[in-house]
Amino acid sequence: MTPMSPAAPEATGAAGAPAHAPLDLRPAPGAARWPRMLRAQTAMELRLNLRHGESVLLTLIIPIGLLLFFSAVDVLPSDGRDAVDFLVPGVLALAVMSAAFTGQAIATGFERRYGVLKRLGATPLPRWVLLAGKTLAVLSIEVLQTLLLVGVGLALGWTPRLPGVAAGVGWLVVLLVLGTTAFCGLGLLMAGTLRAEATLAAANGVYLLLLLVGGVVFPLSELPGWLRVLSEGLPTAALSQSIRAVLGDAASPGVGPLVVLACWAVGSVTIAARAFRWE
Repeated sequence: MTPMSPAAPEATGAAGAPAHAPLDLRPAPGAARWPRMLRAQTAMELRLNLRHGESVLLTLIIPIGLLLFFSAVDVLPSDGRDAVDFLVPGVLALAVMSAAFTGQAIATGFERRYGVLKRLGATPLPRWVLLAGKTLAVLSIEVLQTLLLVGVGLALGWTPRLPGVAAGVGWLVVLLVLGTTAFCGLGLLMAGTLRAEATLAAANGVYLLLLLVGGVVFPLSELPGWLRVLSEGLPTAALSQSIRAVLGDAASPGVGPLVVLACWAVGSVTIAARAFRWE
């Protein structure tokens, strides 16, 4: 009978313990998943917005100041309503435009000029995640704007008339999302294609123009016929009319303003995503 050959001895270390594969400490770089990138980008954009005094002035102090001033001084036509009842929905629309369009365009334009966006472009961060992070940060700021403006309006004697609490809040959320998307798309389109100085001038000019003809402090019925027709196709007028219908008339927004907002939202974001340049 042939004797069995002994098994090969197991490799052991210096202390007699079994040897293991060497530990691999080489770096393994790779992009994070997009949800994590989106959360990080949104948090950073939100911190930057709240740290800048100019941004806080534009998005919080100016809308509240306009509401306080024009509610106390009876110099504006209010379309048959009490001044505060007319102004609160319009100033809510103005606050959305301030945060999503003017503030967004100016801040992003100078980020592009200083090379911040160029450096972000060299990272795995997709362009759409950058745009989405900025938009979500603006939405977070608008929640604070809405709470402050509603609180000030109630203190001034404003009495909202909702088509039911759930319906009113639901419509308000839909309108804020549509309006924010539309204005963010326009602001990022401007910031991603123009020079920073041109963006600064254009954003402020458009802000003042839409303040006057967007149904914020003047009723659209007070405008000349051709200008009223033109204004009804603007996102500011569509947003202010819709918010006024929900919070002042206890009604749902009309189909026309919703279509206008949806078209501006889809069109501006699509064009901005394609035309946006990192430098």
